[in-house]
Amino acid sequence: MTTDPAELLAGPRGAQLRLGLAIKQAEQAMMAAKTDALRELELTVPQYAVLLQLTERSGMSGAQLARGAAVTPQTMAGVLANLEAKGLVEREPSEVHGKVLVTRLSEAGRTLVAAADARAVGIESVLWTAFDAGEREQFRSFLERATAALHR
Repeated sequence: MTTDPAELLAGPRGAQLRLGLAIKQAEQAMMAAKTDALRELELTVPQYAVLLQLTERSGMSGAQLARGAAVTPQTMAGVLANLEAKGLVEREPSEVHGKVLVTRLSEAGRTLVAAADARAVGIESVLWTAFDAGEREQFRSFLERATAALHR
């Protein structure tokens, strides 16, 4: 019997063994749950990600926010335009780079992100309780190792 991953994972029988599909399905389930939880607040998951980032670090550029939310800069431009139109963020030229706009939460944004984060924490709590403390640490370690392996 072979131990070569390329042989084991090839074809229809190998597809069931692939880790990538399981990771993608878990990620899709998490995003679907967060999408549902945020819908009543009229927020998307990327919009929530931006608001949450700004609670920790005000004055971020669109490029920084895009990296943190795992979206393209083009997508982030639309996300920021929508958040600004809703009055949730304020944008102004950077003091350091005049052509770069920095983003800050408005009062309305601060209020909404608190409500949105409570909903997101509820989703994370469901995942949290699916594992005991040791399993959570091991799971996190596995995910970090997978990320590192793919960044080589």
